Amino acid sequence: MTTRFDQGPWDAAGVQTIQPGVHRVPLPLPNDHLHAVNVYLLEDLTGDGGLVMIDGGWAIPEARKTLEEATTAIGRDLGDITHILVTHIHRDHYTQAVELRRLLGSRVYLGAGERPGLEMLDRLRSGEPTSSLEILRRAGAGELADHIQAMDHSGYDPSVWEAPDRWLGAETLRFGDSELQVLPTPGHTKGHVVYLDEQRGLLFSGDHVLPHITPSIGFELSEPGGLPLADYLDSLRLMTRYADARLLPAHGPVTPSAHDRVAELLAHHDDRLGKSLSALGDSTLDAHAVARRLSWTRRAVPLGELSAFNRMLAVNETAAHLDVLVLHDRATVAFVNGVNMYTRVR
Repeated sequence: MTTRFDQGPWDAAGVQTIQPGVHRVPLPLPNDHLHAVNVYLLEDLTGDGGLVMIDGGWAIPEARKTLEEATTAIGRDLGDITHILVTHIHRDHYTQAVELRRLLGSRVYLGAGERPGLEMLDRLRSGEPTSSLEILRRAGAGELADHIQAMDHSGYDPSVWEAPDRWLGAETLRFGDSELQVLPTPGHTKGHVVYLDEQRGLLFSGDHVLPHITPSIGFELSEPGGLPLADYLDSLRLMTRYADARLLPAHGPVTPSAHDRVAELLAHHDDRLGKSLSALGDSTLDAHAVARRLSWTRRAVPLGELSAFNRMLAVNETAAHLDVLVLHDRATVAFVNGVNMYTRVR
């Protein structure tokens, strides 16, 4: 089944042909509020009849079945997928790519910035969000960190977390007469990359630029330190240095202008920086306390109404915003008894 560009919900099963030779396939996710992840099948790039796939999906049987049906719908076969270009290490993007490599012999590509996280995952051998829990404790939310740590984090499968065939930097991939620019875009994860097809005016944005939601910042295994939100904002601005392109995201519908959405995301974070500073007020507070003074989601709900996992993301995002305020000399931070305490600069 092929759906038109402007018909139906974005996560409906089927194939959406964006333009000749470029197809969007929403793959299902297990018990995930995002509903689906878009992968893209590109024809006529390799010169040998193979398909280039952008992102791999989550390694679950339902995703494999949906992908098989999609390749059949465009008159191809699953075995035609010869190259899988992954935007980042999260399991809904990476794990099925590794599984397809084992099944088909496809080559898997991943941004070099994801290497430390993948190596840490191999050492920990657990799905526990260790790095995010450490940030959470430094944000003053120790009880929430304990609660999340006590959850079931089993199910680690080393077979779907193998290294890629090739680590990517800022470079140009050539397939026959076609080119895809690899642009490192740290922020969502340290090694996130997007793929830009300047000739056809297409940006395969992964989770870097999403049409309806803002991606989480720095949700990954990593060593302490760094400023993921500052990196993310710089990565957004990077998109405006290239000609505008059609936005082909990992979650949500295809939209006409990447630049328009980048402008909205920059404005959103500027607004959140202002609100975070206002919430800090004249007090000295940790990020958890500031997060409790803010509203969350498009429904503007209080922090306490979010699930434990989403409270973790919200508190850690607040910490990221406060750290940018410190970077811009609008606040100061002191590390007191294992917690970062922020004060507004007057």
